[in-house]
Amino acid sequence: MNYRVIFNTIGKIAIVLALLLTIPTILAACLAESSWWALLTTVGISLVIGVVLTFAVRPRTKAIFSREGLIIVALSWIYVSAIGALPFVISGAIPNYIDAFFETCSGFSTTGATILTGDRIDSLYDTDKALLFWRSFTHWIGGMGVIVFLMAFESGSSNRGMHVLRAEMPGPSVDKIVPRARSTAQILYLLYIGFTAVQIIALVIAGMPLYDSFVHAFGTAGTGGFGVRSDSIAGYNAACQWIIAIFMILFGINFNLYYLWILRKFKAAFKSQELWIFIGIITISSAAVSVDLALAQLPFASSVGDAVRHSVFQVASFISTTGYSSIPASAGDINVFPLFSKSLLFLLMFIGGCAGSTGGGLKVSRVAILSLAVRKELRRVLHPRNANAVKFEGKTVSDEALSGTARYFGLYMLILAATFILLCLDPGHGLEAGSSLTLEANITAAVSCVNNIGPAYGVVASGYYMYNWFSKLILSFAMLIGRLEIYPILLTFAPSTWIKR
Repeated sequence: MNYRVIFNTIGKIAIVLALLLTIPTILAACLAESSWWALLTTVGISLVIGVVLTFAVRPRTKAIFSREGLIIVALSWIYVSAIGALPFVISGAIPNYIDAFFETCSGFSTTGATILTGDRIDSLYDTDKALLFWRSFTHWIGGMGVIVFLMAFESGSSNRGMHVLRAEMPGPSVDKIVPRARSTAQILYLLYIGFTAVQIIALVIAGMPLYDSFVHAFGTAGTGGFGVRSDSIAGYNAACQWIIAIFMILFGINFNLYYLWILRKFKAAFKSQELWIFIGIITISSAAVSVDLALAQLPFASSVGDAVRHSVFQVASFISTTGYSSIPASAGDINVFPLFSKSLLFLLMFIGGCAGSTGGGLKVSRVAILSLAVRKELRRVLHPRNANAVKFEGKTVSDEALSGTARYFGLYMLILAATFILLCLDPGHGLEAGSSLTLEANITAAVSCVNNIGPAYGVVASGYYMYNWFSKLILSFAMLIGRLEIYPILLTFAPSTWIKR
């Protein structure tokens, strides 16, 4: 185990975090908001930690293998969540550190679950835009990954960095776009920045204020979903909602395909099975929810156009794991949707975006491979002598890959079940008379956090503030486990990982 390279890299991440925090600090100073000193203090703390670890713990060799890559990613994400929470605590916006840690974990993991009430969000929008900017900016940073950001701009990144890239990027596998890991990271971030910029411009043209356009583009790009208004996206016009819906879908697609399109390799890009499955699921689900909403005759979806818009928006929001809502505050929240639509959206929580996208969930490719593996087993039972190979994306999926996917799914279900059971120990507090934490609320909260989605059903649809400190910690680590796809966090906390051999 190369301990020195692990802590030296975390030191560099600390410096990067300090530099990123200067952006909301400058914004707070320009807006004359009181939170500037809380942000500046956090910049100083992270900078000191970063300088000490970077220069005091110099690695003898920069070799990074699979184990080091997993640990670097896990510890870096825990670090940025722990330090990134300080501005909220120091400023008093979120006085309780565990609440602030939950909010920041939710931000960096691109979940979008919040402990802030709608009234508190509206209040911060009027008095502390810089803090809300930082809150949404964590989505943008976490969407592509903090380590990927470091690799993209650090001149000393080695080819061994591919172990880190694979550990941080979501999906069953991450392929090299180009031979060097650093070049791959640079291409990914250039695409990411480009799409974000285009969305900001589109939203401004559609009539959204510049500040709001930035924070909502951050949330869309990272598929996070933190809003700066209590009604999420519902208060903006239909054009803005359509733009956000389209970009939620775009950010749910594998970024490798965009690189192929830039190189004009359109045939190779459009041959992607995962892409067509993703688009197919969105199309069929949107049509089904549109019909269900029209039949339900909900006031905000009374016309065909409104029903289609809200259906596409919510389907895109759930399958991309962004979590924005287009439902007007006067109508309520996701609980007003008909049972069929809620059930369908609940299933989309599990699927998520494509591998190599910023979306969460199991990933379309993994769900497709699991489905093909089940079909293979059924055929084997019916025709034992026939060799039935599983093929996906034009390639035969090896037995080792199938076993790995099955093991991942087993771990995923165990973590989901454990999170749900632990939440059921919480009686809830601060709820209105007659309200309580129900089976529906707890199971959707667990699924939402593990899959990095944000919204849940029941009383949790209005926020996660009713859970106690223990449940919030459980959900915080569930969000990190989901974002890093289980193995980095589990291996980091396994004693055997740290034992020298």
